[in-house]
Amino acid sequence: MARANIARRQGDDFQARLFWLYASYLLDQHSPMARVAYETGPKSFDDILIEYQSHAAPPDHEGKPIFRRHIQCKWHTTGGSFGYADLIDPAFINAQSSSLLQRAHQAQSTHAPDGSGCRFELKTNWRIHPTDPLIELVRKESDAIDQDRLFDGTTDRSRMGQVRKLWRDHLAIDEQALASVTRTLSIAETSESLTELRARLDERFAGVGMKRVPTNRTSFFYDDLILKLLAQGRAKFDRDSFRAMCLQEGLLQQPDHSLPSLTIGIRSFMHPIDNLEDRCERMLNLVPYFDGRYIRNPADWEHRILPDIRAFITSAANSADLLRLILDAHASLAFAIGSILNVKSGRRVQIEQRTAGRRFWSTDDTPSDTSWPNFLFDERPRNQNSLEIAVAVSLTHDVSGAVRTFIEQQLPQVRTLLHCQPETGPSQLLVRSGRHAWQLAEALVQRLHAIRTTSHPIEHVHLFVAGPNAFTFFLGQHQQVLGATSLYEWDFDNQRGGGYSPSLSIL
Repeated sequence: MARANIARRQGDDFQARLFWLYASYLLDQHSPMARVAYETGPKSFDDILIEYQSHAAPPDHEGKPIFRRHIQCKWHTTGGSFGYADLIDPAFINAQSSSLLQRAHQAQSTHAPDGSGCRFELKTNWRIHPTDPLIELVRKESDAIDQDRLFDGTTDRSRMGQVRKLWRDHLAIDEQALASVTRTLSIAETSESLTELRARLDERFAGVGMKRVPTNRTSFFYDDLILKLLAQGRAKFDRDSFRAMCLQEGLLQQPDHSLPSLTIGIRSFMHPIDNLEDRCERMLNLVPYFDGRYIRNPADWEHRILPDIRAFITSAANSADLLRLILDAHASLAFAIGSILNVKSGRRVQIEQRTAGRRFWSTDDTPSDTSWPNFLFDERPRNQNSLEIAVAVSLTHDVSGAVRTFIEQQLPQVRTLLHCQPETGPSQLLVRSGRHAWQLAEALVQRLHAIRTTSHPIEHVHLFVAGPNAFTFFLGQHQQVLGATSLYEWDFDNQRGGGYSPSLSIL
């Protein structure tokens, strides 16, 4: 019984922390959220309600606005998996008679009869089983059900036909009605532990000026506070009432920094779990330009993606002195963003790094340490008459061989291959902090400057980076010193013949 009570309490804590995460956006003037409520909404989708301002409602997977999100939390103390058949089993949601799918149907019929405007979201730390058809249906860029794949025109005997038939028969509806149900349903997997969610709240509270709880304390008073507010009938908040409650409860304080901050996100591929919209005040979605990690039209790098990034970053930089940058993006884009927010931009920048956890790196986040690995530079002459140089950076893994092959085949005009590798060899955990990444970027810039001034002029740099995006961003901040720079992306999935392909050129 004690173990069951602990599990129930931890599930309540997960729900409470998600509430505070969303509700804190009500203190952010740039947030599109209008109202956030706890334990409000249709049955089985009543843990958290989010309402958006009508003019700023986010689009769904078909581009239609989502005005309300009804979230049901399903948190477990141990790992597990589920599939499409579990959605018709009442036991999956600890119910006696009604299944999650039946609850979704009831909610959709009442709140979104035309199948739009609402999202009914299951958020769980269990995984969809890797062999279950459901994994093919949940679109990772939106957590929505892929309508084209579900209603693919096949018979009931097909893989997707079996899903449709089971769900349709369970609800006793036709396929048109099933389409309305599944269009508003989403399944969001999360890998965050309670500890990680608390760390994210600490980060969020710092940005909006809410009282932070020291990480060395076992208790987290916010978990209990929302339950007490609920008992008082105070669990629905708009911007004004939430601020008033925070003032009354003593939850507001000045942020740790004196600069107005803005958390922004840029996405060029989908992270399988992390939903940047939940963590960013402004988002730039570049995913439509790509097929997975691969550019659909190579010309878009220069003609569409770079202008989009420049406009987005410039607007953000004009809104805040401190930018907190979250990237699910190619290394080339990290460099491009750095070139826009260069060392003369007058803006402080913190960039999220997911290596060994999730934290924001900056140039001054830790004291410098003499034990940190430094670069070893190896110059290989090739064409003495050229003014172009190739730079291979091997921080996370050795790319020298692949870069050498590429320049032999594609860049024969390159004069020198400069290989930059840490003295201890590459490793995923080699770069220790933002300051370390910045120092490594500075060392590379100084080396190129020395080559340019003491040896041979350089008119063009060809850059190949295997390293954290924070390093590439800091290197991009020195693009004016580097001069004309072309970047290249690696074929991670070996779907385009392997090797490198050109991406951006920044002149």
